[in-house]
Amino acid sequence: MVEPIRLMTETYTYADLLDWPEDARWELIDGVAYCMTLAPSRQHQEILGELYLQFGIFLRNAPCRVYLAPFDVRLPKPHENAMTASTVVQPDLAVICERAQLDQRGAVGGPTLVIEILSPYTAKKDRHLKRRVYEQAGVREYWIISPGEKTVEVYHLQGPEQYDAGTIYQYNDHVPVSVLPGLTIDLQQVFIEEGEDGPLLLRESAEM
Repeated sequence: MVEPIRLMTETYTYADLLDWPEDARWELIDGVAYCMTLAPSRQHQEILGELYLQFGIFLRNAPCRVYLAPFDVRLPKPHENAMTASTVVQPDLAVICERAQLDQRGAVGGPTLVIEILSPYTAKKDRHLKRRVYEQAGVREYWIISPGEKTVEVYHLQGPEQYDAGTIYQYNDHVPVSVLPGLTIDLQQVFIEEGEDGPLLLRESAEM
């Protein structure tokens, strides 16, 4: 997700977004609008696709659901509602376990788990601004994925609006998903390396 355009002339709500052109994707954080005008990189999409596959297979026929961006998650403050929410985000991947949060426009309230995949444009926002947003919204587990470093940072909600110090996993680790007992994500499949003859892991398997 890329956000080179930031509108600061006034504050906006989700109701405002509904009147904007559909050829651009927008997020709101405390009423400030961020526009994601460029398509994600191929590497970003490959990582996201593999994560969706692993989560989706595990959650098949389960009460929790997994969603990919673009998917509006409205995070209204106590004095706001779903339409007047001044914070609306589009996580790269979100797991929703409370069906009451879902409606035809997306979700209202903090997901159970959120994953953001960093890009040069979004790294600062994902690490700081959106992390605080997810803490305040009660997102129980937050992952930050760095494609360049091939790492995953996992944060767990320890109390009201407070994540722990986080755990960093490397490209060859298996990451347990604490909010979904029994699910472990294989990062070797998430961070498949490509060479001249195709995906490295597939080549190694064929040579064995």
